[in-house]
Amino acid sequence: MAIDPRNPDPAYAAFWRERHVCTLTTPRPDGSPHVVPVGVTYDPATGTARVITGKDSRKVANVQAAGPDGARVAVCQMEGKRWATLEGRAVVRTEADVVADAVERYAVRYGRTPRPNPDRVVIEITVTRAMGRG
Repeated sequence: MAIDPRNPDPAYAAFWRERHVCTLTTPRPDGSPHVVPVGVTYDPATGTARVITGKDSRKVANVQAAGPDGARVAVCQMEGKRWATLEGRAVVRTEADVVADAVERYAVRYGRTPRPNPDRVVIEITVTRAMGRG
């Protein structure tokens, strides 16, 4: 079912605040999907989802290979019959303040602060589509 990504119903938004392992799907340069487990934070007010990761990861390389306009990606989570997917355009952000903000959001959602990592970057997704079942 389609959901307004900037104004989801309260149950959908709450599901994205619960602690769940998610998946990120990025396109490889050959077009095939690369799917990996990640932690995701979602801010409906700005329509932004964020994944923190190392700068040398395959997911970062896939997003960068798509060019300056970013890569079309999806993040998904599920629990039992509940599921939620966010789709959009991803870019890699390296600015220290952006990374620090993403780490703080991760700490709030997942209940732990990740270990320091000087090579950490953010895959920032401008969400254009949201769907799911609560």
